[in-house]
Amino acid sequence: MLLLSVTKITTTTRPLPYIIHAFAKHTSNSSISQPPPPPPLLRRLLHHSNHPKNPSIKTLKPPQTQKSPTMEVEVKLRLPDSTSHQKLSSLLSPFHTKTLIQENIFFDGANSELSSNLAVLRLRFYGGGIDSHSVVSLKAKPVISDGISRVEEDEEPIDSFIARACVAEPWRLLSIDSSRVLKRVREEFGVGDKGLVCLGGFRNVRQVFDWNGLKLELDETHFDFGTCYEIECESSDPERVKKLIEEFLAGNGISYRNSEVSKFAIFRSGKLPK
Repeated sequence: MLLLSVTKITTTTRPLPYIIHAFAKHTSNSSISQPPPPPPLLRRLLHHSNHPKNPSIKTLKPPQTQKSPTMEVEVKLRLPDSTSHQKLSSLLSPFHTKTLIQENIFFDGANSELSSNLAVLRLRFYGGGIDSHSVVSLKAKPVISDGISRVEEDEEPIDSFIARACVAEPWRLLSIDSSRVLKRVREEFGVGDKGLVCLGGFRNVRQVFDWNGLKLELDETHFDFGTCYEIECESSDPERVKKLIEEFLAGNGISYRNSEVSKFAIFRSGKLPK
């Protein structure tokens, strides 16, 4: 008979929680140091752009107010002076809903890729001294006639910290892969390696009124060379709305005339309209 001798081998094992605890204790006592986190602004910039040294960084997608360009149709009537502006503001005061402090900064391609195609890129900051929110807009193919403006508009929110950094360094705008608007600037208008240039801008104080079912916007626009006053109203039926506003102005002895050019055109001309 063949007898086999089996030796019992015993091992000592530690429970898993003990191993985890021991590893944590070891690493906490080691000399390994972690790099400090990047500053908040840099973190946001990295989230919004492709970082060549770390392609795994995910881009942050801001909420979108529009999925495609729309045709913005507005009645635009210019007021002659601050007296007319103040009188109209007083008459509309019972219908006042809010006042917006806007700062508008404009950009073109380094080779005029946007302006040569009747387009312009705009960053708009709301809030005055402290930005409450910001919007990036691409406006194209503007037409204004008889006080009615029509322009193709595509816009979406943009992080205010990112937007401010882009004013100082416009090249950053084209690195924001998460923006539909800026993708159009690159792909449709062919803004290439030379990037964008900042054209400057102007400030606007906009009073908003809910009047007879219409949203009236009374603007006081401050350029470096002077101030303009204008009343606007966006509508799908601009001829009817224009007639209502004109009757209200005339009935209260407020002078006005049709706006002939946009605020951006006034800014680029460097002088107030006559």
